[in-house]
Amino acid sequence: MSRKLPSLSTIRVFEAVARKLSFTRAADELGMTQAAVSYQIKLLEGQVGRQLFLRQPRGAVLTEAGQRIAPLVTDAFDLLQDAFADELQQEQETLNVSTTNGFSALWLVPRLADFHRVHPWLVVKVETTDRTVDFSAEAVDVAIRAGNGDWPGLVTKKVMDVHFAPMLSPKLANRLGDMVAPGDLLRFPLIDPGNSWWQSWFDAHNLPTETLRMQATPSMGTQIYSLSAALDGQGVALLTPAYHRRALNEGSLVQPFPELQAKDWSYWLAYPENRRRSKKVKAFEDWLLKAET
Repeated sequence: MSRKLPSLSTIRVFEAVARKLSFTRAADELGMTQAAVSYQIKLLEGQVGRQLFLRQPRGAVLTEAGQRIAPLVTDAFDLLQDAFADELQQEQETLNVSTTNGFSALWLVPRLADFHRVHPWLVVKVETTDRTVDFSAEAVDVAIRAGNGDWPGLVTKKVMDVHFAPMLSPKLANRLGDMVAPGDLLRFPLIDPGNSWWQSWFDAHNLPTETLRMQATPSMGTQIYSLSAALDGQGVALLTPAYHRRALNEGSLVQPFPELQAKDWSYWLAYPENRRRSKKVKAFEDWLLKAET
């Protein structure tokens, strides 16, 4: 029995407009004119007997019928892409990852060589920014952000919890003496004393927080710079051990107290629901969640 369906090209236009919520952006993606996109949508609406979009000055809005159809069409295209993915001869694909400056420099980038070794067909392009990503309007496949992971409309997977502890260079420890108890920290210069992490650490160990206001050391604002200052022997920095395994293992950094203090947020991988079946997103997710932290 033959299948009674609108043409695949018309369905493809519907999927693009539904995803972009814009006739203009869908036309740009498909390499068509806006008039041609509008014609295809009118043709499809005539075939199904229902209006699928409301045209508005700033874009398009799915009608109730359009909202029912759109996710099913997107899933169908994802399945088709998966069905042909292994057969299509593509030399390389690109995965666009948006993440923060610190996570990129201190955790992700040092591990990308391992990812490329496992998935040589996939090139990771990293964009660093703290702003919120608009997946529908930007060329971003996945994002890695700090927070609680409760972001409606997105698939979220925890990458790592965030802990911190004081760290310093061996030459500074040798010059000012070993740290045996938390109170010994008061003899040392503290890097970035205005960082709220120091307040938390002092409170947790019953140390006088007014000491922080008396510090004359620089404020860095990011672990990237705090790390450099600590390695240079300028003071003690509060750092995340998962970022600095190599420096700790090599002995260029010392963590005098084994206990870690936890933040109330974590790093999460996030991407839209309609990318669950994407081969490149799945490859990156599997690798990321198994990577050593």
